[in-house]
Amino acid sequence: MATGSYFPPSGTASSLSPRTASPASSPLSPPLQQRSNALSNRLTSVLSVSYADSDIRDALETLSLRGVRNTAEVRRQLRLDVQKEVVDCNAEIVRDFGNVAEQLKRIGTVISSLKETCDEMRKHIVSAKQDTNPILEEASALLSRKKEAETKQHLLDAFTKHFIVSDDELLVLASAEEPINDKFFDVLARVRTVHRDCEALLGAENERLGLELMEKSSRSLNSAYQKLYRWIQKEFKSLNLEDPRISSTIRRALRVLAERPSLFHSCLDFFAEARDYVLSDSFHYALTDAVSGGDNAVKPIEFSAHDPLRYIGDMLAWVHSTTVSEREALEALFVADGEELAKGIQAGLSSEPWSRINEDEAISFDGQKALSDLVSRDLIGVARSLRQRVELVIQGHDDPVTCYKVVNLLSFYQTTFAKLVGPHSNLAELLQALEKFTLNHFQTLMRDEVSKISTDHSALAPPEDLSAPQFLLDSLEVLTSLMKTHEASLDGTQEQNASSGSTTTGEQQAIENKFTPVLHAALDPFFNLAKASADELPTSTARAIYLTNIHITTRLTISPFPFATATHLQPISTTLSALRLTLLEIQHKYLLKTSGLQTLLTALASFSSDTSVEKRDLSTVPTLPAFQPSSLIATSQQLDDFLPSALMDATENLKRVQSAAFVKSVTEEAVEAFVRDFEFVEGMILGADEGRGVGVGVGGQIDGVDRDRDGGEEGGEDEGEKEGEEEETSLRRLFPRTTGEIRVLLS
Repeated sequence: MATGSYFPPSGTASSLSPRTASPASSPLSPPLQQRSNALSNRLTSVLSVSYADSDIRDALETLSLRGVRNTAEVRRQLRLDVQKEVVDCNAEIVRDFGNVAEQLKRIGTVISSLKETCDEMRKHIVSAKQDTNPILEEASALLSRKKEAETKQHLLDAFTKHFIVSDDELLVLASAEEPINDKFFDVLARVRTVHRDCEALLGAENERLGLELMEKSSRSLNSAYQKLYRWIQKEFKSLNLEDPRISSTIRRALRVLAERPSLFHSCLDFFAEARDYVLSDSFHYALTDAVSGGDNAVKPIEFSAHDPLRYIGDMLAWVHSTTVSEREALEALFVADGEELAKGIQAGLSSEPWSRINEDEAISFDGQKALSDLVSRDLIGVARSLRQRVELVIQGHDDPVTCYKVVNLLSFYQTTFAKLVGPHSNLAELLQALEKFTLNHFQTLMRDEVSKISTDHSALAPPEDLSAPQFLLDSLEVLTSLMKTHEASLDGTQEQNASSGSTTTGEQQAIENKFTPVLHAALDPFFNLAKASADELPTSTARAIYLTNIHITTRLTISPFPFATATHLQPISTTLSALRLTLLEIQHKYLLKTSGLQTLLTALASFSSDTSVEKRDLSTVPTLPAFQPSSLIATSQQLDDFLPSALMDATENLKRVQSAAFVKSVTEEAVEAFVRDFEFVEGMILGADEGRGVGVGVGGQIDGVDRDRDGGEEGGEDEGEKEGEEEETSLRRLFPRTTGEIRVLLS
């Protein structure tokens, strides 16, 4: 329904009276003007109201629901009707509130009656409470005493069950007739628990009970541990470690006895002595008696005593096999159940602090270390017997190669035993001592050999062919065997890998390995004797060749083995470089002397290359005796005779050097130096000719000579006579060889 339907449309005749139709046409009286203003204000107010307002919307909706028509009568009666409805509603509300007031009065009456009843009941309750309070207090006290008595009974039952051990159970611990079985260990565990828990009783007000129980449990525990100690010793006498089914009772007994370190170590000492005796007897049996194995009998170890390497190797193999078997058996006996033994020993160290050697040491136990120590103690007798036999065999043997093979064998087994039973075990230290003893014997043999050679003058005399002396070759042969032995060993392989790594020359010189003492003993003394014997040679050339052969031979011997070259190759190479320079000088002098060029160089000493060009007066060269025509022609002829076989003669001069490559390189460098000297002499001759006005043709060094030969035909008699005079005094014509020709002939 449109909100504007209640008002007539503007501009119609019905909406405005005739008086207001044209307000400008007739003036209005004041009352009429006030009414007009009021109407205008009302219209303005109505028109300014927003139809979106909720109140307006509700009012219009109410009018729409009432079905009111927009007529003048309805509009006049609308306010009256609405006011009448409001009055009627208010009257109905007043009547309803009157009913509510009557109901509230009745409720007030009921509440007053209930209050009186509650007051009466409160009085009765207070009276009843006063009568029953004494009875309730007495009942509460009785219940408290009952609960306390029950608690004490429970505590007494629990205490008796936990702390009191029956006489029958104590008899199981103390009586020797009772067996060691699960019942024994169960009772022992219970008594240990009682003894440990007695500490809680000592903190109570009454300590007497705790002291009595602790004393009684201590006596029972001591009796049980003594019984267990005697039983274990008895079992150890008949224990077979080779039986894989070792009694679990023994293992459990050892774990329990570990809580008493003094008794446990005493048992271990007894066990070690028993095993030492058994293993020593087995070792003696393996050395001397044949061990039957089916139809074929295994020969005793002593049967191979004539071969030191095999004899010592068989003994070490037996000891190693026995050590492995012993360790496996003891692992099954002592370490099979994990860390129980270690826990027991740690508990014992805590309960017996006086059993520790060092008061400040931590309470700890290493089961593997203790096992290795026990294995070493079991083999003390075997180790003692092994040492005696090895030292006896080594002392009676004089082959250095065999001795060194024994050293490597001992080193290998020393590493093996160090991993098996520890680096500080008796076996590892024994083998290390035997290795040192054998190496000392090897060095003694080498010193004796050196002393023997030093007193034999015939052996020290250098050979006629200046090759390395025989005693050095023999020592190098022995050294080769030693190096091959070391290379084949495990330590040798490791050191070879370390020596062949990416290290600088300075680092390689500083490398020291296990083979270095062997080199000092087996190489250095013989090498030094050979070098010293070179002093007996009469000439420096022979000494240089002899020393070169010695160093080349030695270098060839040690070169294939990096662990030997690491310490000895550099000094030998340095000495060889110095000897090479000496031989180069010798070869150079030989070429100069044989070719006759030495005479010219000696004469030109004052014109050496050190003299500046300005100070050289080459005009005096033809006046030198060596450059006189006869002498220069003789020298030129000697040079021509020398050149065809110069290289062969030079190589023959160093033929006793036992390295063709070495001789070739030295000769080539000597020839190069000879060519440079010849070039100097040639330059001096050309310079002297130019200084005297004897020119050389532009076409070549001997161009002038060629022109002299053909000058008669081209230049006439006067020119021929002039050239003839130059021929008589030209040094170049007397010494026609050129540097290019020399280089070609000597290449």
